[in-house]
Amino acid sequence: MSGNLPAPEALLDYQGNPRPFVHMPLTYEQARLGMAFHEAGHAVLALAYGMRVHTSEVIAWEPDEGGWAVTGNTAWQGNDTSPWHFAAMCAAGQVTQVNYLMTYGLWTPERALGCAALHDREQAIDLLAAHGVRIGRGHVPAGGKSWAMVRGLARRKATHLWREIRTVAHAMNENTVLTGDQIADITGLHNARGLEVAA
Repeated sequence: MSGNLPAPEALLDYQGNPRPFVHMPLTYEQARLGMAFHEAGHAVLALAYGMRVHTSEVIAWEPDEGGWAVTGNTAWQGNDTSPWHFAAMCAAGQVTQVNYLMTYGLWTPERALGCAALHDREQAIDLLAAHGVRIGRGHVPAGGKSWAMVRGLARRKATHLWREIRTVAHAMNENTVLTGDQIADITGLHNARGLEVAA
């Protein structure tokens, strides 16, 4: 764990706004592994859906003496990804972090609420809305899906890929940062090539 704050951009959401801090009543080790599961969920579903993953990491630091904080980041690139696959990849962090709590005997309602990751939900809603795809926060919009339905899509895919997610989470917890190619190597999933831009 670093005593220094992470780079300021690591604490911002996709719009550049500060992500909220949520109290998670766990030990440092439990919370760090939970965040590794969160990021592994994003990374493994991204690979499974044909996206490119650049890196996935757990970021931990000591904001004050004796205190700790954790967050994470998965850097990805979409390659003509289906809108619902993209949305499920965004929801996978919350889904896999909650499943971690359940699998490891740590689940409580308070801890499950701490996994909500509203920034992931809002990113999916906003980016897909720009392409005419609608996700409702608490309802099913005409021609779209509710966020609960998107979480269901993520849960189904994550259940099939749980072994890969667990493997990546433990490797990330041990190594802090994994590249997409490393994740592909340990899971057997393909890391798509990035889109090339002419100079």
